[in-house]
Amino acid sequence: MARAPEPVSMTRSAAPGAEPLLDIRDLRVAYATGVLALQGVSLHIRAGEMVALVGANGAGKSTLLKAIAGLVSPQAGEIWFGGRRADTVEAPERVRLGMALVPEGRRLFSRLTVAENLTLGTATNPDPAHRRAMLERVYELFPRLSERAKQRAGTLSGGEGQMLAIGRALMSRPRFLMLDEPSLGIMPRLVDTIMDVLRRLHAREGLTMLLVEQNVPSALGLADRGYVLQTGRMVMEGPGATLLGSELVRKAYLGM
Repeated sequence: MARAPEPVSMTRSAAPGAEPLLDIRDLRVAYATGVLALQGVSLHIRAGEMVALVGANGAGKSTLLKAIAGLVSPQAGEIWFGGRRADTVEAPERVRLGMALVPEGRRLFSRLTVAENLTLGTATNPDPAHRRAMLERVYELFPRLSERAKQRAGTLSGGEGQMLAIGRALMSRPRFLMLDEPSLGIMPRLVDTIMDVLRRLHAREGLTMLLVEQNVPSALGLADRGYVLQTGRMVMEGPGATLLGSELVRKAYLGM
C-alpha cells in the first residue's frame, strides 16, 4: 500500500503577542460611480486566527477581500501584511508575500483539467518539488480532486468546483487565506466536507483565514473572532460567540 504523503505545513506561526499578520487602516474604496463601497474600514488579524466577516449583500465584503488581494485599488488607507506595506505592490507580489483568495463564484478555468487548474496555483513558485508536494497535500485534503485529476473543471459539481478553487489557492502555500462565500450554491453534505477541511487547516496547522460566509451561524461558530460590516462601515467586532448573541446580529442576519 502506498504511503500517505507527509503533511505540508500551509503556514508559519508567529510568536504570541506579535504584531498582526494583517493590519488594515482606514481603508476607503469607491465604485466606478464614485460612491464609497468601503468607508474607513479598519481591522486586524493575528497569525493563526480565523476571522469571519459578515454582513448583508452589498455591504462591501467582497470589495474588502479584493482590495486586500490587490484586485481593486483603494482611494485611501493602508494595508499592512507581515510587517510591510502591501497596498503599494501589485496582486502577484501579494501572492508571493503569502496571500491567497478563493473568490466568490470560484473562477475556474473550465476547459482545463483539475490538475491543470491546481498547477496554475503555483505560478508564483514554479519549483517542481514545491508543485509535487502541494499537489499531494491538496489531494490528501480533497481526495475527490485526485479521483478527478484528469477531468475538465467545467464538468465538476458545485461542491467539487469549490474544493478545486480552495485547492488552487492552497497550491501557493499561503500564510493567509481569504474565502468569499465558500458554501454558496453547494449541497449541504459537501459544505460540511469543505468546512471540516477549513477547520482542520485552522485548528491543526494554524493557517490564518478571513472567511466571508452567507451562513452567519456557521461562520461565527467556526471563527475565533468576527466583524460585522454594514454599508461599507465596520459596526461590530468581537468573539464569534459574542456576536452570535448580540441583538444586532440576531435581528439583522438571523431573523430573530
